[in-house]
Amino acid sequence: MNDLIPVKVECYSGYKADEYPICFYWGNICFDIKEILDRWYQTDSHAEWPAANYFKVETLNGQYFLLKHEMKPDHWYLVVKGESMNLQA
Repeated sequence: MNDLIPVKVECYSGYKADEYPICFYWGNICFDIKEILDRWYQTDSHAEWPAANYFKVETLNGQYFLLKHEMKPDHWYLVVKGESMNLQA
């Protein structure tokens, strides 16, 4: 089961708002994003699963995270699976 931890995210906004994340804050710690490794879109086919963008990212210090952006409420989350905080590349 995945847990969703609310985080604050700063994004690049080009031709549309919140195009992709450039850094996120978990508590008082800022994680600058070095690279977006993968991204995908979740449609709103079920009421309990709102439309969302997912970003698998690598930070400048070499850590890997999965971020979720629920677009309608404009909420960002760090997706955590069980005890694992850091995804492998």
